[in-house]
Amino acid sequence: MKKALLVLAFLMVGNIVIGQEIGLQLYSLRNQFKTDVPGTLDLIQSWGITNIEGGDSYGVPLAEFKKMLKDRDLKMRSIQGGYMDLKSNVEKVIKDAKDYDVSYVMCAWIDHEGGRFDFEKAKEATEVFNKAGKRLQEEGITLVYHAHGYEFKNYEDGSLFDYMAKNAEHFGFEMDVYWVQHGGGNPMILLNKYTDKFKLMHLKDMEHGMVGNVSGHSDVETNVTLGTGQIDMDGLIKRAKELGIEYMFIEDESSRVVEQVPQSVTYFESIMD
Repeated sequence: MKKALLVLAFLMVGNIVIGQEIGLQLYSLRNQFKTDVPGTLDLIQSWGITNIEGGDSYGVPLAEFKKMLKDRDLKMRSIQGGYMDLKSNVEKVIKDAKDYDVSYVMCAWIDHEGGRFDFEKAKEATEVFNKAGKRLQEEGITLVYHAHGYEFKNYEDGSLFDYMAKNAEHFGFEMDVYWVQHGGGNPMILLNKYTDKFKLMHLKDMEHGMVGNVSGHSDVETNVTLGTGQIDMDGLIKRAKELGIEYMFIEDESSRVVEQVPQSVTYFESIMD
């Protein structure tokens, strides 16, 4: 079996052995899923990937979709939970997580009107995540927030992200290295500053010359094969390994995803050797 199918590295943290494994965020193949669900799952299997992050069954009944995953040895490790559900219907989120038997729920976007993400919204979101995260913890599920760039607006002596991280009591974070850098943050500095806050990662490289902003939006075609862009993927993957971050999911939103993901898997394996 390919190395990507196996636990690629082990660390001792106290008496616990933690393994880092490559995975795929299924949003990467959103266009392929529209026309061929089983064929798209076959494609993922052919890349030697077993760990996935998602939550959508793409119009297929859940029981049938889960059977498709099992038949291909694809293991859902994390699903997305919507901000409004976490705010007002956390029991739905818990049911969805249990349906997929996952240990992680990630929220990828904080609803905010007109692009106005300010301190009041960051404070509200932190309270929502702490409340929902506490309830999820009671069910053995960890809530993580996936920052999207707009959280790196200046606030006091740091950023709104710093405020959220310092006040996160019942939730952690999933670092998407692309969006951190796009928003003006430094992924390596954050990993070293909040060593116990990051539970998962999205590995997504950014083409050279790309200049980010705090909008939370970008051209998906600036997603490039891991190790070929401007982000220090080598250093970040190695640091995540040292910190024991359990799953690192490739997310490639570009139109070249089918060509780039296998190359990114090969790159990841070379770093983890």
